[in-house]
Amino acid sequence: MCGRYASSRKPEDLVELFEVERWDPTETLEADWNVAPTKPVWAVLDRPVKEEGPQPVRQLHVLRWGLVPSWSKSADTGVKMINARSETVHEKPAYRRAFASRRCLLPADGYYEWFTPATAPDGPRGSSRKQPFFITPADGSVMAMAGLYEWWRDRSRPGDDPAAWLCTCTVLTTDAEDALGRIHPRMPLLVEPGGYDAWLDPARSDADELRSLLVPPLAGRLAAHPVSSAVNNVRNNGPRLTEPIPVEEALGDATLF
Repeated sequence: MCGRYASSRKPEDLVELFEVERWDPTETLEADWNVAPTKPVWAVLDRPVKEEGPQPVRQLHVLRWGLVPSWSKSADTGVKMINARSETVHEKPAYRRAFASRRCLLPADGYYEWFTPATAPDGPRGSSRKQPFFITPADGSVMAMAGLYEWWRDRSRPGDDPAAWLCTCTVLTTDAEDALGRIHPRMPLLVEPGGYDAWLDPARSDADELRSLLVPPLAGRLAAHPVSSAVNNVRNNGPRLTEPIPVEEALGDATLF
């Protein structure tokens, strides 16, 4: 799964990296090294602009992480829908409509995952201590996570109230490649630059064609290192959360790779 990630790039940089055509400078976010469910996040999507005709335009927007299906009675369901399995996303009622025409890219520096060493000392209340790892592109490039987005209407508000509409998103996941699978069996599905256009194109709606775009990353594409347990607390933030700590400190006598 992907339950926490880092996103520190400036919107101006994302506009350049993803060849965004439309971004409102008043729509902005602070750098966040501890993105958690229900937080606002950057999303890249192709969508027509009402005043400019039917052609999709690449846009950068702020969405809320945790997808709320359009038919949901409450926005509270989003906290449970931060991930969607890529193997079944085309058939699940909560995701299949968004998969057909509302796909996006969620830029990230990397994501966090928690590993439980077999010889880890006990954590609070006798539980096994879980060691956080930060997983990031080995070449330092931006990570483009495959995502879906959906609109939800709050019927308790009048239609002309801007807060009546909520746009939310989810991260697609896949089986982790062998080395990363030793930390956790699932990982975010990444889209490489050559696949951005096809993934974002809302005109592509054939499920089989879209599923062919969902290719796990090559072995070695990502690198992982242990980080401080400070990331466990969502109130903590800052680049120090992604800094590596000594493997001996993190794992003790346990082995991973």
